[in-house]
Amino acid sequence: MLVRQVRNGIEESVHRGDIVEVDAAGAVIRALGDPDRMVTLRSCVKPFGAATILEAGGAEAFDLEPAELAIMASSHSGEDVHVRTLQALFRRIGVTQTSLATGVVGMPLDALTAARLARDGETPGPIRHMCSGQHAVFLLLCRLRGWPADRYWEEGHPAQVAYRTVVARAFGVNPERLRLATDGCGIPTYAFPLREVARAYAFLAAPTAVPARDSRAALAPSLERIRDAMLAHPEMIAGTRDRLDTSVMKAAPGRLVSKGGMEALRGVAILPGRGGDARHGATGMAVKIEDGDGYDRGTWAASVEALRQANALDAPALRALARYHRPVSLDPHGRVGAEAIPDFELAPLGELLS
Repeated sequence: MLVRQVRNGIEESVHRGDIVEVDAAGAVIRALGDPDRMVTLRSCVKPFGAATILEAGGAEAFDLEPAELAIMASSHSGEDVHVRTLQALFRRIGVTQTSLATGVVGMPLDALTAARLARDGETPGPIRHMCSGQHAVFLLLCRLRGWPADRYWEEGHPAQVAYRTVVARAFGVNPERLRLATDGCGIPTYAFPLREVARAYAFLAAPTAVPARDSRAALAPSLERIRDAMLAHPEMIAGTRDRLDTSVMKAAPGRLVSKGGMEALRGVAILPGRGGDARHGATGMAVKIEDGDGYDRGTWAASVEALRQANALDAPALRALARYHRPVSLDPHGRVGAEAIPDFELAPLGELLS
């Protein structure tokens, strides 16, 4: 049990889940629950998949800017800043946004933007879908390689083959061994044990720190470039209002890369030197809420509390993230009716094993 929903001292419900923190080699440092729980990556795959366009030479061919790389790793809110970034990219390279096959159901995520569009009688297009940046990778690959863009979302399309090959390299596995499923935006997603998700995020935290003999080492320059773009443009990764990934990265600038996925999975890359101590190397953390957490409160509270226990957030950062750490439910008059309270202790397995 990770988070309790409490109303006037009464426990209304609980959110159960699993958390694991590992180093770049995959050694477990802290954990609670089952580190080997199988999860589908969903949007947590995006930082690794975004490296595909760099590995293909797209940065030079299309003169890609850091903000454009960041949005390719995003689950953005569909705000105007996200739309303008993608539209400028598409115009520059001659790709039409009508080629996007994300769908539009439930988009944009940003409530204020959605309300404005509804007021103005404007129907949101697929460019406002949270996965349009990821789908831009496939369209850019088609443009670069001369592949047909129709049906780019299908498992056998060369853009999907290229994407999952890079994902497999980032996770240190053979592409043929990937376990596939279908993501909500229609493209393939991939399943891994939770500890392997954390290990991949530890690699993202310090790509060039892996030894040369590591099969992932050749991917390090591209992944480092994606990481740095995400750090420089956190507003592109999620959004400017009530999005935990952006808020975490802004509260701890240059120290954390956070990326959530649907069904309450989150990966966090914790860069070296946490707490101002240069002796602390890079680690990765993965948090999974068992029930999928349709209200966000469980994953918000558990993620911030886990980072606090890992000494990855200092006091100012915790203050900035207070609304996520103990999310409240308000009544129509603005009064606090209930509160989500993180209530767990990560076991310091690294210390116990040393």
